[in-house]
Amino acid sequence: MIELRPFSTIGAANHGWLDAHHHFSFGGYHDPARTHWGALRVWNDDVIAANSGFPPHAHDNMEIITYVREGAISHKDSLGNEGRTGAGDVQVMSAGTGIQHAEFNLEDEDCTLFQIWIMPDRTGHPPSWGTRPFPKQGRDGQFVTLASGLPQDAEALKINTSGRVAGAFIKAGETVRYETAPERHLYLVPATGKVRIGAVEAQARDGVAITGESAIAVTALEDSEVVLVDAA
Repeated sequence: MIELRPFSTIGAANHGWLDAHHHFSFGGYHDPARTHWGALRVWNDDVIAANSGFPPHAHDNMEIITYVREGAISHKDSLGNEGRTGAGDVQVMSAGTGIQHAEFNLEDEDCTLFQIWIMPDRTGHPPSWGTRPFPKQGRDGQFVTLASGLPQDAEALKINTSGRVAGAFIKAGETVRYETAPERHLYLVPATGKVRIGAVEAQARDGVAITGESAIAVTALEDSEVVLVDAA
C-alpha cells in the first residue's frame, strides 16, 4: 500500500510565531484515521519565526527527532545539554523517564523543520539528547541513516525504538531504492522537489504512507530532498 497524503489535507495551526502543520493528530487537530503510522506518532512541519521559539516544557517516553530544513534551532534542557542544529542536520531527544527542554530560533531568519516523534520500544529509558552534522554530499543519490535504533546502524544517532530516520538528495531523473520489509511502516516526505513512488507522485511537504512492501523505488521528478521514517 502506497497512500498519498497531500499537504493541503493535513492539520494546520498558525500561532503567529509558529506556523505548524500536522501529518498526524496533534494539539487541537484530531483525525481518527491519522493518529499514528505504526510506531510513528507525530510528524510536524513547522516554520518558527526569527527570534522566537518554544519555552521550557516537559516530555516523557517518546523519541523526538528534529530535522532542520532551513535556518537553525537552539536547544537547552534540564540535563544541562545545549546546542545549535543547522539546516540539513539532526538532533535527537529521548524523553525517557522525563526531560524539560526549550527550542528557540535565535537567528534573524525563519527556521523550518520537521519534528518527528516515534514511540519507544519500552517506557522508562533514561533521558538523553544529541545532535550531529551530517555531510550533505553523503546523501547524494542514496539514503543515509540519520538516527536509528536498529543494530546495523551503530554509527547513527541512537533512538530507543526499532526504526530509523533517513535522508537523501535525489537529482531529477534519478531513482533511489530503499529495502524494507512488508510488516514495516514507512512514511516519506519530500522537503523540497517532487518524487514518484510506484504510481504515486508527491510534491514538497506531501506525506506518503507505505506498508506491505519489501522495497520502494523513489524517482525524483525534480531535484528533491527527502526524509524517510522506517518504523515498526
